[in-house]
Amino acid sequence: MRLRSVVVTAPDPDDPGVAGRGRVQSVDRALRLLRAVSDAAPDGATLSELAAACELNKATAWRLLGSLADRGMVDRDPTTQRFLVGFDLLRMASSAGYDGLVRRSQPILDRVCALTGETSDVAVVRPGGVAFVAEAVPPTVLAVSWLGREIPMHASSAGRAVLAWLPEDEARARLHAPLDAYTAVTLRDVDALVGEFAHIREVGYAACAGEMEPTLNGVSAPVFRTGDPGPYAVLNIWGSSDRVPVDRFPELGGIAASAARELSAGLARTRS
Repeated sequence: MRLRSVVVTAPDPDDPGVAGRGRVQSVDRALRLLRAVSDAAPDGATLSELAAACELNKATAWRLLGSLADRGMVDRDPTTQRFLVGFDLLRMASSAGYDGLVRRSQPILDRVCALTGETSDVAVVRPGGVAFVAEAVPPTVLAVSWLGREIPMHASSAGRAVLAWLPEDEARARLHAPLDAYTAVTLRDVDALVGEFAHIREVGYAACAGEMEPTLNGVSAPVFRTGDPGPYAVLNIWGSSDRVPVDRFPELGGIAASAARELSAGLARTRS
């Protein structure tokens, strides 16, 4: 299996410049391991895979994973010896207030996944981007789970599906320039991004091709909750560019928009 390195998005804790900012190296390493275990869901990852993903020696990784296991943050499958997300961590995550959304969205995601043959997931709106909380992955697709990951607004269809339904001044406030380039085609011009929003609202979904990762394309539609001023979450359909080419965007976008409306209606009934 393939695990993305989790250190490329964070400063190296061994860097003296980082140490001077008061970070605790052991805590930082443990959190990196925890993220790597989450990234490996649902199959889990071996000690060697986790150590390599976090650029740690196996002895250090073993000690930290042992501490995490003692606290219920990770479990170790006695048969496969793979490390999995622990029950206590799942319980803590459910207390964040998204358990109702996950329960409502999972059967919808399963249907969308079966209908399209592609990964479908739901992400919630966070201050710095969107974070994935539920997903359905087709059995024929080998992919690293995005559950728990937070991605930026500007470089994803999920983020644009949020921004397009916000007041323009609020959308601009969330686009903190300068915007990072994740690939050669990442759109970084705020005015150009804002210029897309009217079309996104007209068709009912946002689309992105190779802007977060070169070979990933996706479509996203907003999910609304009664009483909230803007989108509460987004429903996404995505996959590799050969499976989700641009000419499939209208088809998949329509499916995503319909599923997002269904999820919004379900959340409204829950709140009424």
